[in-house]
Amino acid sequence: MAIKVITLCGSTKFKEDFERVNRELTLAGNIVISVGCFGHSGDVFSDEQKEMLDEIHKRKIDLSDAIYVINKNGYIGTSTANEIEYAKAHGKEVIFMEDKQ
Repeated sequence: MAIKVITLCGSTKFKEDFERVNRELTLAGNIVISVGCFGHSGDVFSDEQKEMLDEIHKRKIDLSDAIYVINKNGYIGTSTANEIEYAKAHGKEVIFMEDKQ
């Protein structure tokens, strides 16, 4: 079985979707890398920490074969759009939870 490493991307306001997708992809035999903080779901951090977390997420994408975009109701924010472009520029597969509009 070929195991894929997949990083989850998307707005952290969709915390329950992150948890559900993480579980589903893991049970399907993938290694899943997720976010460590949910800023839009109650976690609080400084602007400097936000910059650091964005940089860490890029390193997570570097380690991955693919990213899985949690684009609930078609929503893709600025940070997620930047992560998609970063992943594409580095030859990573991009998988969307919902079909793009």
